[in-house]
Formats: sequence, structure tokens, C-alpha cells
Amino acid sequence: MRFHNGEVPQTDLTYSDVFMVPTQSAVTSRLAVDLSTRDGSGAAVPIVASNMTAVSGRRMAETLARRGGLAVIPQDIPVDVVAEAVEWVKSRDTVTDTALTLTGGHTVGDALALLPKRAHGAVIIVDDDRRPVGVVTEHDCVGVDRFSQLRYVASTDVLTLSAGTPAEDAFNRLFEANRKLAPVVDADGRLSGIVTRPGALRSTLYRPNTDAAGRLRIAAAIGINGDVAKRAAQLVETGVDLLVVDTAHGHQERMREALSLVRAVVPDTPLVAGNVVTAEGVADLVDAGADIVKVGVGPGAMCTTRMMTGVGRPQFSAILECAAEARRLGRHAWADGGVRHPRDVALALAAGASNVMIGSWFAGTYESPGDLQRDADGRLYKENFGMASARAVRLRTAADSPFEQARKALFEEGISTSRMYLDPARPGVEDLLDTIVAGVRSACTYAGASDLEEFHERAVIGVQSAAGFTEGAPLSDW
Repeated sequence: MRFHNGEVPQTDLTYSDVFMVPTQSAVTSRLAVDLSTRDGSGAAVPIVASNMTAVSGRRMAETLARRGGLAVIPQDIPVDVVAEAVEWVKSRDTVTDTALTLTGGHTVGDALALLPKRAHGAVIIVDDDRRPVGVVTEHDCVGVDRFSQLRYVASTDVLTLSAGTPAEDAFNRLFEANRKLAPVVDADGRLSGIVTRPGALRSTLYRPNTDAAGRLRIAAAIGINGDVAKRAAQLVETGVDLLVVDTAHGHQERMREALSLVRAVVPDTPLVAGNVVTAEGVADLVDAGADIVKVGVGPGAMCTTRMMTGVGRPQFSAILECAAEARRLGRHAWADGGVRHPRDVALALAAGASNVMIGSWFAGTYESPGDLQRDADGRLYKENFGMASARAVRLRTAADSPFEQARKALFEEGISTSRMYLDPARPGVEDLLDTIVAGVRSACTYAGASDLEEFHERAVIGVQSAAGFTEGAPLSDW
């Protein structure tokens, strides 16, 4: 990457401060761009869901991995719960989505409680042999008593598709039958998943992020306090593919100690560590055993660190410096925080990041762990909170005495509750992923890059005023 006209800025820059200059390109199609990373994460698209309690759970992990990304289970989740999530994710199909299922004896209330768990918006009614006999959507439940049994509500005219049906054939059959989705059945007619029209298309555009056994990948985080070596070993034993050693201030001695301990017990597992914002921080964490360094202090939407402490660094400049040092050392950098638009993802990759972590943006989706709620105007939202907030600290210190909990709660650097509204046009994480990937692929074509390495090499970045950023934003009203 180079700056336009060779002028290196003397001040640090955020994503909004910069833009990419188009250059001569021989890349004729966005679909010709390879977005896979080379940092050991296996990602076919450079997107990682942050290790935030309101963001990454098993549904997020499954869905993102199926489309080539990765999710990191937060550090405050008990090991036995992580083990269940890992087993569940790795048992999921790499092509078809997981179906929501109930029996005909369940009620409309049961269906309404289950429907928000998936973006496909349907519950499959199955018999005792797990064969699909009906489909229920939210529309079917409108105006119906919540205690009505689903056998009287479900549509029984069920179109099924055989497992292994080619994506184009699946799409065409759904289109011809005027159906949005269909249950997928195995050779015995038992339910194995669900396919939608967008899902059929996506299966031709994305490559799943899978391990050596062909199962979906999942990552997990650990802190730097307590018996980190024991927890790391336990997590890897559950089948976790990548570990993130995480703390807000990654450039400290305790992080180095924790990293060394973890590396000693899991020598073959890729390790991510952070967060830092300087080349010195990167060098120290790499020296202690990190394969990937997480970059970002204070840019997150739920983070108040900069306003509380004055500490941090504008994210674009932090990535630029840290990624350069990581590359010099033969390692990699992840951009963590501050992403609001697809352009921000593209700019982070142009600066040298191998993956971009997204938190709050993904919190407002069907796949995030929170419960779906409605505000007074009927708009759907989920609650989000920062991992250094009083709420997160309270959850993390549940085993402490009331006195210790109260002492630790005095010091917070995050927002404890925020409403993340679902975008009616893009309510699922796959919808957001489509938007992000489309933007990044297009950015690569503007730079004449066929993959992420070429993108970083060829990107030309300029610096703009606030008015320049505003000029590039679309206007919905004149």
C-alpha cells in the first residue's frame, strides 16, 4: 500500500480519514477475486465475529464458518458450554442450514419463540421419525391463538429436496414452485437441513471454512489471568481450531507470560493475541508466541476507553503500522474494532490486515446470541454491551464474593446496554456478509487486485477532510 502522491501523513488516521484511489485494473469481474486469507485461520473470506458475549455464539459460529468466515467464542463462557458449542458446530452441514423443528403437538407460542433463532424464518414440523410433514412461518401465526397446536396451523404442502441436490437445481425448483425455502431430506426421507433461495445462491459463491476433517471451524478466547495453560489445553481438547488470548491492554508483561504458557501446552494451535496498536507491541507478542496479533484499542462501538482514559490510537494508522511489523516478522495482524461500513473492511485489508473482526454490527442479527425484542414502534432489536462494561464484568466475576464483585464493578470502560436494531433489508449475518464481501471484492477490482495480497500491494490511499467523507455518503432525501 502507498499513499497518493507519495505524501505520508504526519497525523494518525481513522477509516473515515482515508479513501482509496482507483488504478488501472485487468480484473474484469468481482467474482474472480480470491478473498481467502493465509494466516492459518482457514478463512475463505476475511471476516471474524468478535469474541463478545452479545455477538458470538454457536449459531453465529456455524453460519459464518459455512460462508467462509470465523467466530470467536468469548472468554467468559465455561469450558463445558464451549465444548457443547464446538461439538454442535462441527456436526453441522457445510452446505445446508440447520432447520428449526417442532412437532404437530407443539403450540403457536412455541413456534413464535423459536422463529427468531434463524434468519430463514421457518419451523419445520416433523413426525416421530423426523420426517417433515409441515412448515410454519410467522405469517401463519398471525391472528392465531398462541395455544393452538401447530398441526392445525402448518402448511402441509411441503416441497422437499434431497440432500446433495446441486445448488442451481435447488434454486430452480424453489423458483418454479414459488417457494422461499424447502426442507432437505436424506435417503430415508428424514430431515437433514433446510435450503432457501439465497442459501442456494450463496453455496455457489462462498467456500466453507473447514478443518482437516471437513468440519466447520470455530475459535475461542481466553483471558490472561488464572490458569491460562489449563484452560487453553481444555479448549483445544474440545476441538477448538484457534485460540485468542485476549485483554484490552495486550502490551503488558502478564500477556507475555500468558502467551508463553499457552504456547507451551498447545504448540500446534494457531494463537491470536492482543490488543495492541504499535509495532513494539506486535514484536513483543510475536516474540512470546503469537501467530496473529489483534490490533485496536478504543475504536469499538461499545468501548469507552478513549473517552475514559485518553488511551488508544486511530484504527487505520494502528493497522498500517502493526500489520507492517507483523509481516516483517512473518506473522499476521487482525483489525479489531471500528468497522461501520464495508469500506472500512476494505481499507483495513488494504492497510495489511489478514482478517477484520466485527462486533456490534453483527450483534443486530438473527444469529447473535441475544433474545430478539421489539421497541414501542415494533422495530426488532437485540441488546449489545461492551466486554469491559460493568455488565460484562458482573458476568465474568459471578464466582467472586459480593464485595469483590462490587469493587471490580467500579471500574468499567464500556457501554452496558445498547440497542442494535436489525436492518429490515439485511436482518441476518449472511445478509451483512453479502454486503461486506461485495464491497471488498469491488474494492479489489478498483485496485487491479485478484487476491488480498495483491490488494495490499496495489492499494493507493488518499487522505480526505470530513467534507470529503460526507460527499461520498449516499443521500436518501434531497
